[in-house]
Amino acid sequence: MTQTNIIDKVTRVAIVANGKYQSRRIASKLFARFKEDERFYLSKKDPDIVISIGGDGMLLSAFHMYEKNLDKVRFVGIHTGHLGFYTDYRDFEVEKLIENLHANKRRKISYPILQAKITLDDGRVFQVRALNEITIKRIEKTMVADVAINKVKLERFRGDGLLVSTPTGSTGYNKSLGGAILHPTVEALQLTEISSLNNRVYRTLGSSVIVPKKDKIDIIPKRQGIYTISIDNKTMHYKNVSKIEYCIDKKKISFVATPFHTSFWERVTDAFIGELEL
Repeated sequence: MTQTNIIDKVTRVAIVANGKYQSRRIASKLFARFKEDERFYLSKKDPDIVISIGGDGMLLSAFHMYEKNLDKVRFVGIHTGHLGFYTDYRDFEVEKLIENLHANKRRKISYPILQAKITLDDGRVFQVRALNEITIKRIEKTMVADVAINKVKLERFRGDGLLVSTPTGSTGYNKSLGGAILHPTVEALQLTEISSLNNRVYRTLGSSVIVPKKDKIDIIPKRQGIYTISIDNKTMHYKNVSKIEYCIDKKKISFVATPFHTSFWERVTDAFIGELEL
């Protein structure tokens, strides 16, 4: 049997880790274990499974590394620091992870992601995806922008900026701005204002808005200048943005559905409330 045929019958695994000592140590241990196991083939090219070692920030980076492979790849996270929403395993559970990967029959759990089209005044267009959120802010002065949902004008916003989040991103920056927490399987977007101006002269809705899958959100800046657009953990600067169009992407992110894929509500409790006294 040729090497190519062998690879076709095994699971291709990519391992990505942050620069912390503990993460590198776990990565080395996984490399050694997978090299001894004929059922797995280590390859960062076209993997079936991506193992992210670190925290949520590392998994966001892994998502963007493989966002063109979302139809095929499944993700699983090992956290080596604080509790993360995307990480199912602790650093001391490597053997349990490998055992569950052996037993797994390509089962997965999938969540919606965000797509945005950024159009500049000079005609350039950029297509981007986000797992958590995309924010837009104006650097020099207060941002003024028209907000429309399905071509219906909702408001003329004035303030620091606007955030559009996915359900999985609802527990992050969105929550800190007073947005609602959505279960990650809900196919919806959430629009949340960042420090809006509300007085006798200027008025905005003042609350987050949940937008269903079929609807699109348009943000149309009304002033020229330099805009900061943050896509998950990446930040870009664009001059004279004419429009940003948001929608639910046709693709989803998929995670390995093992018994260790923690309940979303357990994650919420662990992250924000702690152990409950009954």
